[in-house]
Amino acid sequence: MLLGVVAVGLTACGGVQPAPSGSAETTTSAAPTPAGTLTISPSSATQLCDMIRPELSNFRVQGPTLGRLSLNAMVHDWGLRQGGINGHVLADKAMIDRVTTEACPDVRTEALTALELPTLAAGLAF
Repeated sequence: MLLGVVAVGLTACGGVQPAPSGSAETTTSAAPTPAGTLTISPSSATQLCDMIRPELSNFRVQGPTLGRLSLNAMVHDWGLRQGGINGHVLADKAMIDRVTTEACPDVRTEALTALELPTLAAGLAF
C-alpha cells in the first residue's frame, strides 16, 4: 500500500511517473524496459546528468575504484531527491543507463571511460 501512495505522490510531483503495469517505458530509448518500471521525466534525467557532469574530472583523478564509490553515492542521492526511488533503481539498475543515454549520452560515455565500466549499472553496488 505504501508503494501505491509513493507512486501517486511521485506522479503528483511530476518528477517520476510509474509506467502502466505490463507496458514498456514511454521514452525513445532503444533499450527495452521491464514492465512496471518508472518513467523518469526529462527534468529528473537532466538533474542526474547535472550531478554527474562536474564529477567527471574527479572520476579521472580518483580512478575507477573511488570514482565508482562516488557514482554510487551520487545515484543514491539523486534517487532520494526523486522521491525515494532508490528501491526502483536497485531493482532496475539499467534505468540509470537508459536515463543517461537519453538525456546526456556524452556525459555517460565520459563516465564509462573514466570509471572503466561497460555500463553505469555495472558500477552500482547499492
